[in-house]
Amino acid sequence: MRSNQRSRVNILGSGTCVPSLERYPCSILVRRDEMQILVDAGPGTMGQLLKLGVHIDDIDMILLSHFHLDHCAEVAPIIFATKYPRFDREKPLTLAGGSGIRDLFEGLNQVFGRSLDMEDSDFRIIEFPEKGRLDFKEMGIGYTRVIHKPESRAYRFTDPSGFCIVYSGDTDFSEDLIEFSEDADVLICESALPDALKIDKHLTPSLAGEIASRAGVKKLVLTHFYPECDDADMEGECRNTYGGDLVLARDLMEV
Repeated sequence: MRSNQRSRVNILGSGTCVPSLERYPCSILVRRDEMQILVDAGPGTMGQLLKLGVHIDDIDMILLSHFHLDHCAEVAPIIFATKYPRFDREKPLTLAGGSGIRDLFEGLNQVFGRSLDMEDSDFRIIEFPEKGRLDFKEMGIGYTRVIHKPESRAYRFTDPSGFCIVYSGDTDFSEDLIEFSEDADVLICESALPDALKIDKHLTPSLAGEIASRAGVKKLVLTHFYPECDDADMEGECRNTYGGDLVLARDLMEV
């Protein structure tokens, strides 16, 4: 039976490549009814899922924003683990991302002695062009290229109720991301460093706030914090450009 329940999002990791017991690498779980979409899969993702009571066999799709290790290092372990004989995957797993994701998988499979091979009925790979939309079950998934790496994609999830969640992935400021995020209910946006420490191809609180403000986003969730953010007023900096509902991400929180 079709449900009118709107989507939920859990922050699995709100950190970066820097090891931390409080912030795992950046990752989220989008779920609605029985459908569960994992967006990015850095080190420790499987353990974070288990803390929420989610088994890897429950995952329908793994979406990668890009191929830096803090966003994709656990892809091979997840696929390898899902082949464990005592696990019982009852639905196929889809791996999807930007240009080069097939090559990424094939490279990993070669490195690990073809141990990631799965039956076609259980596994498929989707490689996205720069911009478009995929209908996955009852979820509409829009995607667009963002400024970070050639394969970098932001994602826009729209469920049948019309509820909309945008995940920026790692990116810099762009008009395209503002347009892509227009009128979103939730924008989960990277804000890697405080304003004074801005680096190329990453955002800061005030830039993330400007994107959200110009896009008319209802709730902004800042994430992907480097340790330098711990001693900064990330909320205050964001408030210079954004007056809406603001959340600083924490691991395992539900948005």
